[in-house]
Amino acid sequence: MENSQFLGTEKISKLMIKFCIPCILSLLVSALYNIVDQIFVGNSELSVLGNAATGVVFPIFIIAQAFAWWIGDGCAAYLNISQGRDNSQNAHKAIGTGILFTVVVSLILMAVFYPLQRQILLTFGATTDGVINGEFVPGSIDYAITYFNIILGFFPVFMAMNMMNAVVRADGAPGWSMASMLAGAVINIILDPVFIYAFHWGMAGAAWATVIGQSVSFIISLLYFVLKTKTFKLYLKSFIPDFKEFSHPVKLGLSSFITQMTIVIISLVCNIMLKKYGALSVYGENIPISIIAIESKVFTVVINIVVGIVLGCQPIIGYNIGAKKTDRVKKLYLNILLSTVAVGLIFTILFEAAPSAVVAIFGQPDPEQVNPANYWKFGVKVFRIFLMLLTFTCTIKMTSIFFQAAGKPVFAIIASLIRDIVLFIPLICVLPIFFGIEGILWAAPIADFFAMAVSAALTVSFFKDINKKNKKESIQTQEQPAEIKM
Repeated sequence: MENSQFLGTEKISKLMIKFCIPCILSLLVSALYNIVDQIFVGNSELSVLGNAATGVVFPIFIIAQAFAWWIGDGCAAYLNISQGRDNSQNAHKAIGTGILFTVVVSLILMAVFYPLQRQILLTFGATTDGVINGEFVPGSIDYAITYFNIILGFFPVFMAMNMMNAVVRADGAPGWSMASMLAGAVINIILDPVFIYAFHWGMAGAAWATVIGQSVSFIISLLYFVLKTKTFKLYLKSFIPDFKEFSHPVKLGLSSFITQMTIVIISLVCNIMLKKYGALSVYGENIPISIIAIESKVFTVVINIVVGIVLGCQPIIGYNIGAKKTDRVKKLYLNILLSTVAVGLIFTILFEAAPSAVVAIFGQPDPEQVNPANYWKFGVKVFRIFLMLLTFTCTIKMTSIFFQAAGKPVFAIIASLIRDIVLFIPLICVLPIFFGIEGILWAAPIADFFAMAVSAALTVSFFKDINKKNKKESIQTQEQPAEIKM
């Protein structure tokens, strides 16, 4: 087994370059799966309704990803903390149980979602055909069902791939994880135009391109577990459930699950409110749902860069926390924070300066489906208002993952919930009563502002706590020889 002591001695900037860049690229490629579909769909004859359809299916992806990241990130954090304590001999039991758990959950989700597909998609914002002011207005539900059915059939592959990739990164092989995701994305990018434009498969073509790419990524990740693991090795006995060992990853990864599920709750409530207040505005139902679908995909790119930075550092954080090297943990946190702020500011400037250019990447609105002028108007408002405090959003997300990697799941959960559940959800329900559909957009920056203050307080408390613990242990160590002499 490979030694991981270099995580506690190597220069931090050098470690960050080695671990963060492949992780960022891996997660960016992961985001491309949905974005590429949306771009090709939006630029095809499917237009706005196609974008809306992929948008209402997106939260279902997140539900699956929530379970996969819960177990994957938990196993990864447990592996790294165990390495720092020089006690990783039982990690294979937790990882094997985690893989088994992920597959079982994927099958349960399929059994639940298939018979309820229409009701679920309508709940998440899909629209049906209708007549408004004497004119026929097409809905997105049929497109959404076509896309959803194919995607759902490959949930075991999608979830296992996401779970295993987190462990691959933690095992000191971020490059392999990146290669896995990159190979799948390239396949997706190649097949999308072939299936959508050349074969005229429409939404089905976009879905098949996605699942084939995911399958390639899964195979590459699986090969790593069979051939290349460095700090642990899986055996047949690893897959005999060991709930005592598995309890540690469950606790450590819980914040990832909660964070992802809050995205689902936000998408659900947000789409319901957009559908309701959109129908009462000049924009109608389909424009708000379609634009928010675009915003969600673009936001995923930004947040995945930030997540890539902090998840890439997870092995370094976990090891140094386990080894009680507080000064290195502080320096690492500062570097992660500065990187996160830089990313947030760059994209904030882009979204404030050129929102129409960003929306245009996802195609031109079909005049037979929606009013183009209203489409562009709402697109500009979403990117300039909804993402106004994007830098705060990124910092809050980074803080939550940092606490998770440091073995502080309660702090991680609080940081995740305060912005999304405690603040954002009530605001998007209340503000539209007074300000209409624009009230939904202002809910995000208001929630970001107050949640940022809470995250800052949690961070100060965390570092005060580890300083106090280390000082106490240092005093106890110095007193021990005196007691022995007496």
